Amino acid sequence: MTPLLELRGLGKRFGGIDAVRDVSLSVAPGEVVGLIGPNGAGKTTLVNLITGVHRASRGAVIFDGQDVTRQWPHQAARRGLARTFQVVQPFPRMTALENVTAGALFAGAAGSVAAARRQAGALLDRVGLGEEAHKPAAILTLPSRKRLELAKSLAMKPRLLLLDEVNAGLNSSEIDDAVALIRSIAAEGVTLILIEHLMKVVLSLATRIVVLHQGALIADGTPAEVTADPRVVEAYLGAKFAQRQAKALVGVERA
Repeated sequence: MTPLLELRGLGKRFGGIDAVRDVSLSVAPGEVVGLIGPNGAGKTTLVNLITGVHRASRGAVIFDGQDVTRQWPHQAARRGLARTFQVVQPFPRMTALENVTAGALFAGAAGSVAAARRQAGALLDRVGLGEEAHKPAAILTLPSRKRLELAKSLAMKPRLLLLDEVNAGLNSSEIDDAVALIRSIAAEGVTLILIEHLMKVVLSLATRIVVLHQGALIADGTPAEVTADPRVVEAYLGAKFAQRQAKALVGVERA
């Protein structure tokens, strides 16, 4: 199967620091890939390189067979490359509906403002914000702003959606709701890359996990393979988590 996304020796240098170092990776259509690693590992920088927020110092980004390394963010969005931001920053004075309408107009190929508003309303209902559609984004709670961020990205009709810490700051119930929503998006065939610190979320959604450490890719495999990799355990997971995960996997196999 032809990859939807390929990274070829991708790197980014800020001054004397290599934030991303020689990352090569391919993602097939319909995959759900978890991207994990310690704080400062380069995860968000990698997403910024893919979506044109930063310019790569070396290497290439290939999307649907086309070299898009030098694209700008608006070009990425119109190609079907959408992302959420770890720190959500909606247009504060605009309502939730207006925020999502802007996304639909900007990159979602809505034929008119009226069509964009209809799409936005449907998406707000889908993410559970229908009753808050006419509230200014500035007064929404953090969980609601997270949902708004997701609705904005979906309004762009993505083929590949990069989710950057969409569960950060949410409680257990809110995380369960977010996981169910992400799973429904994946079921529609949208390719997903999840940047996530909550391993229970990654393990419940991703069929494949890649791990960054100090800007370099150190592991790429199934959840079972990655959680058992000594390099990953040492750099990120810790021995206690690895032991618990190994016991859980043994229990599943015996069942």
